[in-house]
Amino acid sequence: MSYSERYARALGIAARAHRDQVRKGKDVPYVTHPVHVARILDRHGFSEDLVLAGLLHDVLEDTAVSEQELLDAVGAEVVALVRAVTETKSEDGVERSWEVRKAEQLAHLAEAPVEVLALKAADAIHNASETLDDVREHGTEVAFSRFKRGPGPSVDYYRKIAALCDAGLTTHPLAAELRAVVDALASAARV
Repeated sequence: MSYSERYARALGIAARAHRDQVRKGKDVPYVTHPVHVARILDRHGFSEDLVLAGLLHDVLEDTAVSEQELLDAVGAEVVALVRAVTETKSEDGVERSWEVRKAEQLAHLAEAPVEVLALKAADAIHNASETLDDVREHGTEVAFSRFKRGPGPSVDYYRKIAALCDAGLTTHPLAAELRAVVDALASAARV
């Protein structure tokens, strides 16, 4: 992909929005995650809109960036993709449970178009790959200590995402890549 002005704007928004954030339990700048997600989508030949959504997929959920700011910078198509994978973490000031949020995500993915499945698959590939690296380097207990749930529920959630992507992306290599990472994580974590 040649990097357009829209890509530069999206990368700038992601970098500014996530500038004070780090990956859970690590000293790694958070923005590395959306950049990896965008690169996975680009490597698999998806559209610029989807690659930009990869850069911005956590901005509405985890930062103070407004939907209007995204609309002005990258357009409605990208915002719709970002919105499709954005969880509602709290309601009326009350934090919603991990189980409820993940169940909603899975229900939404079951009806999602290919582009949304691809975005979620790329997100899960990077997250599961990082966790797999941590399991291999530090062991299961340490690797999963930074998450709200232990290895069983976390890996089960990845398995469910992979199954939905297998069904919706069918023979696309992205689905196979996700399945391979999830299977390797399950094996390494012994769940």
